[in-house]
Amino acid sequence: IILMRPSLLHSPVSHAAGQQSFASAVAQSAAGVVNIYTTRVVAQTDADSQQTTYSQQNNLGSGVIIDAAGYVVTNYHVIAGSKARRVQLADGRVTRPQVIGFDVDTDLALLKIDLPDLQPVTLGRSDQMQIGDVVLAIGNPYGLSQTVTQGIISATGRGLLGLTTFENYIQTDAAINSGNSGGALVNTRGELIGINTAVISREVNIQGISFAIPVNLVSGVVRALREDGRVLRGWLGMEMQPLSEEDWARIGLPPGAGIMLRAVQHQGPAWQAGIRPGDILLSINGEQIETNQQALLKVASYEPGTPLKLAYWRKGEFSNVDA
Repeated sequence: IILMRPSLLHSPVSHAAGQQSFASAVAQSAAGVVNIYTTRVVAQTDADSQQTTYSQQNNLGSGVIIDAAGYVVTNYHVIAGSKARRVQLADGRVTRPQVIGFDVDTDLALLKIDLPDLQPVTLGRSDQMQIGDVVLAIGNPYGLSQTVTQGIISATGRGLLGLTTFENYIQTDAAINSGNSGGALVNTRGELIGINTAVISREVNIQGISFAIPVNLVSGVVRALREDGRVLRGWLGMEMQPLSEEDWARIGLPPGAGIMLRAVQHQGPAWQAGIRPGDILLSINGEQIETNQQALLKVASYEPGTPLKLAYWRKGEFSNVDA
């Protein structure tokens, strides 16, 4: 048994000159990372005979215990379409989880297990992480449970990946492989700062690019799933269109001043507020809008029915409306 001063529980441990250990961070969090095994029924139709056969497909993933009551967060794609599910804890105990709810738009699902003496992972703050911070990925790659890999935060706020509707990923170079989905991305204090969800590894020459859903986003989704079993988000009924520098020059605004609205749904909230196709949306509740992704995430962060103030540019004039 290695005894350490309390101050060392919140920082890497130096074992030798120039070397550090993150064993305390792993000790703080690994017991709260679980393996998830699922079974799906897969249909295959023979092209010649047109006969359909059915077989079982076994899959694996990871999950994170987030409180002592037994709530477990994972990726929705880990359990999607599955007929049978098992959760295995780090201490070897196995149980069948209850599905509380899921959110396809963020690829998150909330499960619940009924076991005593659980060791949840402490939630951190993803908005306090910086590019270059050291992170650890813990999960069940290829069935190798409790595997830990190390990396740094390579970028934050990554979107436009085509993975989900609402994308605001943490990018990391920590190795994430098949079976890591739904596992924990933790900081050097062992606090959860993301749920590992995807890796770009389809191309031979692409390595060290993985993504995690930030815990601040996870917390909001979990709260909604626990309360209502689903996630309700704000919606204005607008479709955005990216603009080139030539487009901005023609409009008479600097690049990035806002986003052009390609379409506005008839009688939707934006339409009723007076917003029309071709308008340049400049800000939402005083926050300047520079990208389509930012606008989508901003509106979705409000509950339905929340009043919003929109500023826009139309034919050389600024205007403000309430939506």
